[in-house]
Amino acid sequence: MNLFTSPDTMATNPTLAVLGFKRQLVYHLHIWALIAVAPLVMVQWQQSNLLLSVLLILFCINAVLVIAFLRLRGVYFLEGRLFPILAVVCAAFSTSINGHAGLYWAYPAAVALFFLLPLKEAIACNIVFVTVMAVVSYIQFPEADFWRITFSLGLSCLFAMIFAWLVGRLREELTRLATTDPLTGCLNRSQLADVLNSQIQMRERYERVSSMVLLDLDYFKTINDRWGHIAGDRVLKEMAIRVRKRLRESDQLFRIGGEEFMVVLPETRQKDADTLAHQLLTSISARPFLDDIKLTASASVAEVCRGETWSVWLNRADQALYDAKAKGRNQVVNAARVGNEPDPAEPLATPDGSGSAPV
Repeated sequence: MNLFTSPDTMATNPTLAVLGFKRQLVYHLHIWALIAVAPLVMVQWQQSNLLLSVLLILFCINAVLVIAFLRLRGVYFLEGRLFPILAVVCAAFSTSINGHAGLYWAYPAAVALFFLLPLKEAIACNIVFVTVMAVVSYIQFPEADFWRITFSLGLSCLFAMIFAWLVGRLREELTRLATTDPLTGCLNRSQLADVLNSQIQMRERYERVSSMVLLDLDYFKTINDRWGHIAGDRVLKEMAIRVRKRLRESDQLFRIGGEEFMVVLPETRQKDADTLAHQLLTSISARPFLDDIKLTASASVAEVCRGETWSVWLNRADQALYDAKAKGRNQVVNAARVGNEPDPAEPLATPDGSGSAPV
């Protein structure tokens, strides 16, 4: 993904939005770190601290590479793994030769780790960081300063860790709210294009076929009219529960309309998806909802075909669902295949037309 994803794309895909903002944060942190550290190379060089100058040059090179890779390729160079190594070494060595003047850089470096690395990695790196700085401080400064430095740096890391943990929890919750239907817990339309496109790519690259099933409750409006919208909401929640019980972990359930659901079935031929669709209709009609509300549903099945877009795939399934409604509801209709796409249920013809080709 490009670092600077358009606002329209991020608005329709919360996952990309989170990733885009994180990468922009990493991008700008490295820019400002480069601006802050680059002048110190000359300062340390003039003070004849050649080894520290070399370490700071490596730090700047890493920052330039991170910025360039994010800007040009949208990739986080080495996932930020060099930053903690260089930060620990530079801060510890600078403190050992420059005293308090080098110590001050340990605080922003320790805090920055929580924004540049996954939380568990940042915690591990900061434990090492604080330990190394404590050892250097114990050797370099009086005991009173050692305790002040160790506790102040440790507390700074603790506060940054709590903040990063809370931000992470908030991000997960906001992503969940943005990508799932609050009533049923199913995925919503914000993830639809990405999920379908990923299945299309699997078909194009690896010949791994996927299918979708559309489900629509029959005469659902009469439930809202007769029993009220609260009862209708409870029916939809139970509907989602019944469907989930029939699905695999790899299958994905969407709510794409008021009473319309979609199941994406990876690695599934249309024939197998048709079997599942019939099972789902049976589970819906087998027993009443809320004890006394009897319902049926109509369904359509569509296997992804070569060369089609996700919208064409979905439109074929939609048309088949419309046909199921028109034919009397409470039934499954398989979508027509596009072009010359073979039907997997039919035997493949041999070159002489005599029947199935040997496997």
